[in-house]
Amino acid sequence: MAMNLRLRADQTQALKLRAQEEGVSMHAIVLRAVDEYLARSAHETLVREAAKGQTAKWAELLERLK
Repeated sequence: MAMNLRLRADQTQALKLRAQEEGVSMHAIVLRAVDEYLARSAHETLVREAAKGQTAKWAELLERLK
């Protein structure tokens, strides 16, 4: 899917410098950033759901420990 990404001038410059330093394209860095964000977000969702499950499982004990 094609899309446009509008960056501020300072973001563009920083991205360009980083790409040159790493020897990769700006596009590759943006794709990596998106992949990392999606992975982190998915992990946070799993942790949140696990915490909800454990809270429900141990609700009685947690209430007594208040």
